[in-house]
Amino acid sequence: MQATIPEAAPVTVQSAKNVDEHIIEIVSDSGEGAQTCGQLFADLCARNGNGIWTVEIIPAEIEPPKRSRAGASGNRIRIGSHAITNAGDCADIVVAFNEQVLYSRIDSGALRPGTIVYVDGSWLADSDERVVEQYRAAIADFRARGYQVIPLPIVEECLRYADDVRKGKNIWVLGLLCAIYDLEEARVQESIAKKFGKKGPDAVKKNAQLFTAGYQWALKHVEQRFHVAPIAGAGTRAQVVMNGNQAIALGIMSAGIEVCSMYPITPATSASHFLAAAFEQTGGIVHQAEDEIAAIGFAIGCSYAGKTAVTITSGPGLALKTEFIGYAVMAEVPLVIVVVQRGGPSTGLPTKVEQGDLLAALHASPGDAPKIVMAPATIEECFHFMITARKLAEEFRGPVMVLSDANLATGQQPFAKPEFDPNWLAAPLDMSPWEHETPPFAWDPETGLSRRPIPGQRGGEYVLTGLAHDEHSHVAYESSINQRAMKMRSRKLAVLQSALRPPVAHGGDEGDLLVVGWGSTLGTIEEAVDRLRTEGGKVSSVHLRFFSPMEPGLKAIFRRFRKVMTVEVNYSDDAGDPWITEDSRRYSPLAQMLRSHTLTDVDCWSRVPGSPIPPEMIVTELRKVLDGMGRGEDVCRG
Repeated sequence: MQATIPEAAPVTVQSAKNVDEHIIEIVSDSGEGAQTCGQLFADLCARNGNGIWTVEIIPAEIEPPKRSRAGASGNRIRIGSHAITNAGDCADIVVAFNEQVLYSRIDSGALRPGTIVYVDGSWLADSDERVVEQYRAAIADFRARGYQVIPLPIVEECLRYADDVRKGKNIWVLGLLCAIYDLEEARVQESIAKKFGKKGPDAVKKNAQLFTAGYQWALKHVEQRFHVAPIAGAGTRAQVVMNGNQAIALGIMSAGIEVCSMYPITPATSASHFLAAAFEQTGGIVHQAEDEIAAIGFAIGCSYAGKTAVTITSGPGLALKTEFIGYAVMAEVPLVIVVVQRGGPSTGLPTKVEQGDLLAALHASPGDAPKIVMAPATIEECFHFMITARKLAEEFRGPVMVLSDANLATGQQPFAKPEFDPNWLAAPLDMSPWEHETPPFAWDPETGLSRRPIPGQRGGEYVLTGLAHDEHSHVAYESSINQRAMKMRSRKLAVLQSALRPPVAHGGDEGDLLVVGWGSTLGTIEEAVDRLRTEGGKVSSVHLRFFSPMEPGLKAIFRRFRKVMTVEVNYSDDAGDPWITEDSRRYSPLAQMLRSHTLTDVDCWSRVPGSPIPPEMIVTELRKVLDGMGRGEDVCRG
């Protein structure tokens, strides 16, 4: 059965409506280019001077079924006339290449009544009667839910310029969105030429035609248009736009690191792809090892030779690297380890966000293995933390672990273009003869720090093993030697902690409720806190970047609030659930840490939806907590 697709009639186009911010989603079957469309649109908005934040919508399977909820792939873009720090709440506009993938976004709570839904209407002419009926039923359902549904003739329009519409839909939709959001057509054509230039002039021409077709169609047939003004003064400062994995890769190069050894794993792999394309420009190499264990072993060998290396992984890879991490602690070899967290345990949710590796990063090692663990909270921090990590690894002679996550890894955000500082780089290796009377682990009794011999230094030869050892690297057969070595390795963290500053509270310095978070939840938590404060709520937040050593001053900060709780993309039991009692309840990882570190009754609220937690969800839960406190209750609401 075939149906006739109604032709869209020209409309009276309204002048662009000024809005402070908007959330746009593009969603399609995997392989149809919705992610590329979203990335290009976000980049154009950033170049226009808008604040942006993006979240990739990635299916769990490599080749999921077509026209299925499980196969939804695409991008969410939040743009604003102010700095944007998170993905926000419900979408204002969604463009869907078919009606089934849209259901996955509905299931995740991404839409609201009033959301404008543009959906490809070409499925009405499909040869499969079941597809036509699915489409009709879905459209009726969408309208019943209160969405503004507008069919698009995507396939028909794209067939004018492309034989394979699967490779043309995304650019036609890009044109549609640029017209809706009043973006300059000429600037977009420049981006298209740059994006497809390597594929030759024919590819550039075809994509330029597709873009223009979508742009012109929207000008004639789309009634609602929007204008998001650039951030005030945006044109006066140089900006860069990138995702967290790109920022990590650029930070690695800017830190003077010359070797990245890794094994591909989602969602960390794109960092190595970026490095592989650009690393040689700074004299670096990417070594793809045969597995995760070999990758960290190779990195340790490079670091032992004098040049600190980096290895990048995700949760399952961290599990495999555990033995070698302990080796680096015992042997006191500088090493930078980047962990881009994803859903777990085991293979878990490979393409989804979670903050579940915190305790593994801190404790997953036999015996006491103190290491530096830090977590960037923004994409800009992903860049700068790599420079800091290399310096700390060398200064404190051991592994430094940097915890990113899938939200930071794939999200795009503009930030001030870093100005290169030669101090970011390591000083040249000192290859002068080693003092014979100085042992290879000459621990300073006050700090636990020691200078490291470099292979090739005359007189600096020593045996390096994973065995407990004394200052001379001799096996620690006596108990007093092992005790002293443990103490020296631990003391280094105390020295670093003495150089850290207490975190600064967002909001007031005292009040009813303090929310503690870490990693990519920074913008979401602070936006939620700001909304509650406008309602008169005495709520503030603190965001942590260092976990080993823990940031100082937390006890004093906590005492100034009636209640302290954490918010994380992690699992914790909800108080009041069946069988959950005060004795059996499992707290979220950060809450566990803070309770033991500060001896404070830190509560928690956490969720593991596989996607970033929206600000309004946090507002709702914190409002319940504040209401309970007003009634004299002191419980964590799930």
